Amino acid sequence: MGGMLEGKVVAVTGAGRGIGREVALLCAREGAAVVVNDPGVAQGGDGGDAGPAQGTVDDIVAAGGKAWANLASVADPAGAATIIEDAVQRFGRIDAVVNNAGILRDSIWHKMSYEDWTSVIDVNLTGAFNVSKAATPYFREQQSGSFIHFTSTSGLIGNVGQANYSAAKLGLVALSHSIALDMARWGVRSNCIAPFAWSRMTASIPAETPAQKERVERLKAMSADKIAPLVAFLASDAAKEVNNQIFSVRKNEIVLFSKPRPARSMINLEGWTPASIAEELVPAFKPSFARADEVTAHVFPYDPV
Repeated sequence: MGGMLEGKVVAVTGAGRGIGREVALLCAREGAAVVVNDPGVAQGGDGGDAGPAQGTVDDIVAAGGKAWANLASVADPAGAATIIEDAVQRFGRIDAVVNNAGILRDSIWHKMSYEDWTSVIDVNLTGAFNVSKAATPYFREQQSGSFIHFTSTSGLIGNVGQANYSAAKLGLVALSHSIALDMARWGVRSNCIAPFAWSRMTASIPAETPAQKERVERLKAMSADKIAPLVAFLASDAAKEVNNQIFSVRKNEIVLFSKPRPARSMINLEGWTPASIAEELVPAFKPSFARADEVTAHVFPYDPV
């Protein structure tokens, strides 16, 4: 019996390790042919190794599936285009793009360099643009397709020492939103997932204070394979009515995030002055202010289930 992705072709970036690898393996088990993209770079984006991508491909083929390794960098528009070209040339079409590729160059804000900023934006945000743009003509022509972008609670909520990564991941939500609006007329969907999982990316989180150690232990309880089922669903025809959403997966829990919407409003018919803002507006708004130091642990303080 075929799976939910029988006959589909899925491209997964950053699929040599971690979440991307688990996504590629499950999509293949569900019947998809998979283009496994991964240049095999280090966590900070340096170096290169064909082993991770080819290892995922070998495991898919050994299990009776179809897969092809692509070693391009998503940060390079021409390289990103080869990911989609490989899908079409090797398997005849492209049905879903999973923008999972990412790097980290964490640094506290006052020490973050321009290179730290641009390198993370180039891979995590512009890379998703490059791959999505390459797939768009095919999606338009066939009037179907699914974009699945990996955002992060670092962008949705915030995290210390990740201004570059947080900006890229929240920018990815805005990109997904715009793609969903622009491409809906052709039956193309675009959704985001913020994953909770222990991987090479999260292994770099500091674990010095008791609070940090507790956070790391929670992450270790959440394996990468828990993320894959939602990705496979969103890539399938069963998700044809799911568009322009932000999900999160936390072990066996799936969360739907809201988008920013007005929280409070106050009108002064005489017009606002700096003094009236201080004396009237701030006291009225203050109970609804977001917590200034809020990070993911404040929003999800409970153990993963």
